[in-house]
Amino acid sequence: MACPAVAGAADGPGPVCDHQPTGYEQPPTGAVAVDPAVDGDLAAKTAAHPPGTTFWLRPGTHTLGNDEYGQVAPKDGDVYLGAPGAVVDGRGVNRAAFTQRARNVELRGLTIRRFVALQDQGVVNHDSGDGWLIENTTIEDNAGAGLMAGAGQVVRHSCLRNNGQYGLNAYQAGDGITGLVLEGNEITGNNTGDWEAKVPGCGCSGGAKFWAVNGADIRGNWVHGNHGAGLWADTNNNDFLVEDNLFEANDAEALFYETSYNLVLRGNTFRRNTLVQGRAFATRGDNFPAATVYVSESGGEPRVPARTSAIDISGNTFEDNWAGITLWENADRFCNSPANTSTGYCTKTADKASCTAGRIEKPPAYDDCRWKTQRVEVHGNTFRFDAGRVGCTSLCGRMALLSNYGTFPDWSPYKGTVIEEAITFDQANRWHGNSYAGPWTFVVHDASRTVDAASWRAAPYSQDECSSFGGGSAGC
Repeated sequence: MACPAVAGAADGPGPVCDHQPTGYEQPPTGAVAVDPAVDGDLAAKTAAHPPGTTFWLRPGTHTLGNDEYGQVAPKDGDVYLGAPGAVVDGRGVNRAAFTQRARNVELRGLTIRRFVALQDQGVVNHDSGDGWLIENTTIEDNAGAGLMAGAGQVVRHSCLRNNGQYGLNAYQAGDGITGLVLEGNEITGNNTGDWEAKVPGCGCSGGAKFWAVNGADIRGNWVHGNHGAGLWADTNNNDFLVEDNLFEANDAEALFYETSYNLVLRGNTFRRNTLVQGRAFATRGDNFPAATVYVSESGGEPRVPARTSAIDISGNTFEDNWAGITLWENADRFCNSPANTSTGYCTKTADKASCTAGRIEKPPAYDDCRWKTQRVEVHGNTFRFDAGRVGCTSLCGRMALLSNYGTFPDWSPYKGTVIEEAITFDQANRWHGNSYAGPWTFVVHDASRTVDAASWRAAPYSQDECSSFGGGSAGC
């Protein structure tokens, strides 16, 4: 079988924060001018004009009053353009800047800062309206999420920086987000509130978080320096294309794809990610393989419509991260299990009623009630690792394919080594045609089993056919 040559990613996108283009120096014809000298002028003029109005914010700091609920409630089709130096400032008082469920709202050329959204809530598009366009806009130094998302939302050439919880929280009540686009943005320094320390196990932090999004294109972004994961897709996401991004120096995973489906991850550069998390694991002697790309209970599923029926990881460059890719499936986590932290959710291939004691043991429920890590192809990637440059002595430079010994709950049909065997041998998870440089090791089957490259390639694992382990080009 012929294997593809390695296609390394380019250096990646450049800065957006503090590099926004100058625009809208004069108001467009027919635009309503907003005066920063009048407190609440933006909200008042929005309320007074019909849908589809264009508002031009003059240079200066625009405020929304001294009430925590001071906010702007756009109407369908409203457009907000910022003159150079136009800032909307919550002053640590207002919870949200732009709220309600208007459709097709546009924001361009603004800086939006210092709002105090509550946990899991957002400052811009607070109520997840559909069809919003956020372009050439800086959203920074807010509590909560800088930005929420709705269906068909486009975020382009914007700066999501130093927000307390997330830069973006792509969540909509009813799970109706489709067709999300993030293109050419800088997503940096988010989770300043250190939410995983505040609420241990909350899974509520990152540069961007995605929940039940069906269809997302994430391309050409610089995702760096976030205090936690860079991008985190959590629970029943599907059909993601993540390409040509630069992931750099995120404290934890660069990309965390959890209990989700059907992903293309290609042409990205991953550099010096997971160092904070990896060192924390090593310091406490935790041998779980901390990952730069972490695929957790996620896989390709042909029955869930998408542009692919696999998780395809190809043409990426990994350089001096704490680790590489971990494919993991928790044997105790499935629909209706108390170990399923996505409370109230079931897989996309089963209904909750079928995933119960007395029914889950039989097909098709036995297969369909699990979020399976399956049909993952890792090929044509370059993995470079220098332990000295990373500054580690143990539990680093690892690739992983594993599960745990199933024990819980007592009615689980997945006890023992069932899932360890399945993910390792039976679920079409395959590395091939990659190029490695450095002292890589491989955790396989379970966390206690670490092997060298020769054993990883040999039976019974038979991984990384046509791969190179001396830094050269892959091929057979």
